Amino acid sequence: MDNILNTYAAYAKDKKLRLLSSSGAIFSLLAEQILLKNGIVYGVAMSKDCRYAEFMRIDNQNDLSKLRGSKYIQAKIGNTYKQVKSDLNSGLYVLFSGTGCQINGLKLFLGEKYEKLYCVDVICHGVPSPKLWKKYVEYVEEEEKATLINVNFRCKKYGWSDFGIKRIDRNHKTVYISKDKDPYMLMFLRDYSLRPSCYECKVKKHKLSDLTIADFWGINEILPKMNDGRGISLVIIRSEKGHAFFDSIKENIIHQEVSYEDGIKRNQAEFKSVKRPDSREAFFSDMNSMSFEELKNKYAIPSKLTLKRKTKLLIKKIISKLTITNFYRWGGVSYGILFTLEEKLKVERNR
Repeated sequence: MDNILNTYAAYAKDKKLRLLSSSGAIFSLLAEQILLKNGIVYGVAMSKDCRYAEFMRIDNQNDLSKLRGSKYIQAKIGNTYKQVKSDLNSGLYVLFSGTGCQINGLKLFLGEKYEKLYCVDVICHGVPSPKLWKKYVEYVEEEEKATLINVNFRCKKYGWSDFGIKRIDRNHKTVYISKDKDPYMLMFLRDYSLRPSCYECKVKKHKLSDLTIADFWGINEILPKMNDGRGISLVIIRSEKGHAFFDSIKENIIHQEVSYEDGIKRNQAEFKSVKRPDSREAFFSDMNSMSFEELKNKYAIPSKLTLKRKTKLLIKKIISKLTITNFYRWGGVSYGILFTLEEKLKVERNR
């Protein structure tokens, strides 16, 4: 790998595409470039019953939506690596998107370089237990007396940074729960439910991807004028091939180059593993013996919100009541008001 590390803040010009994506919709634009070459895209999709995530092979634009968006659950790989090798040996362009360890695993499996293979990894906080997710889905369905048909882990109902889980059941009832209140997300973000290897990830020191993408957390400290609340992607280029790949979508994005240090300042998962909680082993023991309700009451009690946080959520709830058109028309103004209120809160606290 060339280890170039050119770093960008970027987002798609297509506003609807950004709304449907976790951050700035960069993955979708890269995937479209491969599909335009009659190539194959591999990424993670949820099962129809929402009980697990798995790698999926697609060859058309209509199926791209299944791969779009983050899935905070360990995905089944199955025979994906064999399929990738078969496609490459058939002379097809292939885009493989996954975590750094999944990409390193693919490269080791292939054992040789393929010019038509493009690998894009996501900065990974850690991989949560699929058993916990299954318990969560069963708990939700029992509580709500409904069958889930769709899950969005990164719904932007109240904006990009204050995302939450959106669930849709067979009766088309939609439920949204903030990441600060949803029990599954709380257990994930508190690092209880991760694989043992995630607490000392070796891949962070040796990534074999061509491009890395993530949310550009901390964008307000670096390029505040770029942040309109709809999602900004962090893009890190790791190879000459990755550089050319990123160049191929530049006419469809707004982008600004930044230093690598600025890009990862608030995204330490790029180079640092999360700390193993002291009660991690107890959590897994409890997960095997407790009901989800009991787990929730022990490990997922929501934290109390600060005044600043409450103000943010209130303003974003007001924004969410606008139509999508008005959200895009006035989003910048609304978030400008939000940032102004935040500054006023700082003044009040310092009096």
